[in-house]
Amino acid sequence: MTDEKKLKGDGRTAASSAGGSGGAPTGSITLEPMDEATRRAQEAHAAEAAAKYDEESRIRTTKWKPLALLISGVAIFTALYHMYTAYFGTPPTLIHRSLHVSLILFLTFMLHPPAKRAKAEWWRIPDAVLALLAIVPTIYLWQNYEQVVIQAGRFTSTDIIVATLLVVLVLEAARRVTGWALPILALLFIGFGLYGRDMPGLLRHRGYDWDTLAYQFFATTEGIFGTAVGVSSTYIFLFILFGAFLAKSGMSQMFNDLALAIAGQTRGGPAKVATLASGFMGSINGSAIANVVSTGAFTIPLMKKVGYTRTFAGAVESTASVGGQILPPVMGAAAFIMAETIGVPYTTVALAAIVPALLYYISLIAQIHLRATRMGLKGISRDSLPAVRDVLKDQGHLLLPLIFLLYMLFFSGRTILFSAFLTILVTIVIAMLRKSTRMSFRQILEALEEGTLSALSVAIACASVGVIVGVVTISGFGVTLASAIVALSGGILFWTLVFTMVACLVLGMGLPSIPAYIITATMAAPALVTLGVEPLVAHLFVFYFGLFANITPPVALAAFAAAGISGGKPMATGMASLRLAAAGFVIPYIFVFSPELLLRDVDVMTGIIVVATSLLAVLLLSTAIEGHFMEDMAWYLRIVIAAGAVLLLTPDMFQDLGGAALVAIVLAVQMYKAKQNDNLSLRAI
Repeated sequence: MTDEKKLKGDGRTAASSAGGSGGAPTGSITLEPMDEATRRAQEAHAAEAAAKYDEESRIRTTKWKPLALLISGVAIFTALYHMYTAYFGTPPTLIHRSLHVSLILFLTFMLHPPAKRAKAEWWRIPDAVLALLAIVPTIYLWQNYEQVVIQAGRFTSTDIIVATLLVVLVLEAARRVTGWALPILALLFIGFGLYGRDMPGLLRHRGYDWDTLAYQFFATTEGIFGTAVGVSSTYIFLFILFGAFLAKSGMSQMFNDLALAIAGQTRGGPAKVATLASGFMGSINGSAIANVVSTGAFTIPLMKKVGYTRTFAGAVESTASVGGQILPPVMGAAAFIMAETIGVPYTTVALAAIVPALLYYISLIAQIHLRATRMGLKGISRDSLPAVRDVLKDQGHLLLPLIFLLYMLFFSGRTILFSAFLTILVTIVIAMLRKSTRMSFRQILEALEEGTLSALSVAIACASVGVIVGVVTISGFGVTLASAIVALSGGILFWTLVFTMVACLVLGMGLPSIPAYIITATMAAPALVTLGVEPLVAHLFVFYFGLFANITPPVALAAFAAAGISGGKPMATGMASLRLAAAGFVIPYIFVFSPELLLRDVDVMTGIIVVATSLLAVLLLSTAIEGHFMEDMAWYLRIVIAAGAVLLLTPDMFQDLGGAALVAIVLAVQMYKAKQNDNLSLRAI
């Protein structure tokens, strides 16, 4: 079954069943082939939404074949270079990272126009100049590597010129690919570094001249060529490339079909399909907005036609897409940066993130089911859905690369880079097992090219964040901010968590998830560590809230992109996303106060109890938010059951028992009301 499907609901027209007015089809819907015009219209609508909210999707094309071949050749070379270094090892750190950045900058200036309206061909001339200048820092480092390393802080005028050029190119590329938020933030930090002596109160520091800052950005591993670019040039690039090969083999379609087979026939099935498919793909591709656009073009029309409103359909897609990046094993590549930053094995991060991610998705599916029950929605007719057995028979072999990757990461003892490299080769081989998924040589080259292009935004963002991290490191601002947060909270952990959450949501506004995490990890996580929170727990906490800034109004880019596809109002979709993701705002507090949820240093019985009570709590929280259990709930009962859920989240056994008692009372009341209504219905008959 392909995604070229159209839903038709029990004799209703598409217009009547998809309107989003709240009226729902009373029967299950069936899948029928989509005509070419409808398919193209949906793709165009999704592309329009992407162009509006996703800067990285604005890529220009060229009709001049030599130039097109040059760009493709550089992209393919970039992919092959990273695969080569994954197997044979990298050159010296600064040279490898500078070459990574230069290649990414070259492609960015050749592919991304300086503005939406800069469509004239003459713009290619200044962009070509910028692309060529992007190679200068690598050539300079290559020729003067020993001098740059040995001089250790004693810089020359040429060093500063090249460093200044690099900073300008990186920030301009970031503006083109990620929008204005990140370069403006970087410029503010540069100003903070330059005028530290004039800053008020806690913000004051000694101040640095431009030469010192430029050298910090260029010639050290605490600036542009720092940890973020180091991870981007190794783990992130390889896993994005792996995702490109999976997509080329048909993995995204397999996820859609498998999700349809598993959940399509249940109440509100299309929304559950969107949740499963978006969660799977979001973990691999690492871009919430790109995931919204790619999977949302298929799932949002399904949700609307089954009876969900435009707003709710967009909210489900954006919430599920954002959540994919907290889902192991790949976690949108953030797990690798986190592991590198705090100095723990990748497997430690991935294992710790499993239970919180599953709780988040269970909560999301619970809200979807309760909404469908309250609205009387049905699923898709079983007759028009694929069987799980058939999907696995036809496309199940595509799961083997993921299984192989898990084996390599957790059990083989080999490095992450070698595991990723070998998994890419295994993906190509396994795809050859069936004609429908077999990749030709041309398709392999296309996967190499598309993987590189998909990595542009992440790599540019990582380089830009290096400017911010460089200033934070040299000025000690991270320590200052941590002290300020702790002082503001009076040293009370709960209030420190609240203030840290707010800081992360603000810092993450309008930023892609990876730079949002790096910034919040640099400036907010130290506040929690100061109060004794374990570094891994603190970093997961800030990662969650930096990520959820994508669905938190007023700047909820993932939700706005989903609204562009669904036809709903952007701000209303953002608020609905916030409501659906409520468990995601609670779960980080749970694992801070009950680290056992991360399955670290915990005995089996304690782990089972913590996971069970947390699962019950998020299900009850979903019930309170939707206000429905067998019957609609009165507002005061919703408050009581929410209070019971909160008590269940505490590590104190007596509070758990109190919470369970409150919940039991509410559920008993709801069951009694349902029984009374059933009796009334029988009497009416």
